[in-house]
Amino acid sequence: MLTRETLNEANRYVNTLAQLTIWPTGVGEELSEYVAEVIRVIRQSGLDNSTHAMSTDIEGDYDDVLDLVKRAAFVLYDHGYRTQVSLQLDMRPGFSGQMRHKVELVDEILNER
Repeated sequence: MLTRETLNEANRYVNTLAQLTIWPTGVGEELSEYVAEVIRVIRQSGLDNSTHAMSTDIEGDYDDVLDLVKRAAFVLYDHGYRTQVSLQLDMRPGFSGQMRHKVELVDEILNER
C-alpha cells in the first residue's frame, strides 16, 4: 500500500554506482563508432562517469542512472540495431563518490606494500 511515508522513501536519493556496457550485434567486427554514440549520451548526461576499454562506470541517483541506461541503450536500438546491454549496480546507503574512492582505496593499499 502506498502511503505518504513510502512515497517519500520512493523519492529519496539512492547513491548508485553502475558498470555499463552497450553494443550492437550483427554490424561487423569494429564497434567503436557505435559505442562512441552511446558514450556521447552518457557524457552529456551530467552524471559522473568514466569510460574504460570494456565498460563505462556511472554514479548518481538510482532513478537518474536507470534513466540514462535506457536513453543510452535506445541510441543504437532506435537506429535498428540489435542492442546488447550489460549492467551491474552497486547501491550503497550513506555513501557517495564511490567511483573514484574505490580506486583510490586500492591504490592506497598497493602503495603501502
